[in-house]
Amino acid sequence: MTAILLYPKENLRTMPSQQQETYKVMKSLCVYCGSRPGKDPAFEEAAIAIGKEAAHRGCRIVYGGGKMGLMGATAGAARDAGGDVFGVIPDFLVELEGILEGVDHKIVDTMHERKMLMFEESDAILTLPGGIGTLEELIEVLSWARLALHRKPIIVLNLNGFWTPLQQLFEHVVSQGFADKELLNDTVFVSSVEEVFPAAEQQLLRAKA
Repeated sequence: MTAILLYPKENLRTMPSQQQETYKVMKSLCVYCGSRPGKDPAFEEAAIAIGKEAAHRGCRIVYGGGKMGLMGATAGAARDAGGDVFGVIPDFLVELEGILEGVDHKIVDTMHERKMLMFEESDAILTLPGGIGTLEELIEVLSWARLALHRKPIIVLNLNGFWTPLQQLFEHVVSQGFADKELLNDTVFVSSVEEVFPAAEQQLLRAKA
């Protein structure tokens, strides 16, 4: 899988004016994803493509700090492509998940501190395939959005239908009267790597309008 670079940094002047503004604003992307690679090789390929694309765009990757699974693949690809990476990891996970060499890290005491710092250091949120921890991170920032605590874009890469059951669950929650239909607009589901950055840019422009 090859990431599509729509506007290389050296071609910034060719961007539409609104997109130039978004390009300047979106300086950090928080990535939630698994500390395992998953069974589908496409998951790791997508993680690598996201890391490379972020580096090409001058967008820093903010992630959970480990070197394993999709986390390590995303951060490592961004680092190897010359991009900036900031990892946040609680001290009790350092021995379990390790720390990726060659990137900036901050070691914190708790999972709560980790999640809060990752959120604060980011302009947009991207969720790749992952497990319970990834799901919990996504749901928390989505709940903050529902409470009008932030307007950061929340993008979910629904690669090969991985997150389709979650999308259906959101629709079910709305249909059963436990959330307003606006819930379905707070998270943007995309099916390919190529859609990720344009979707985040569009949401950022909407938030600024």
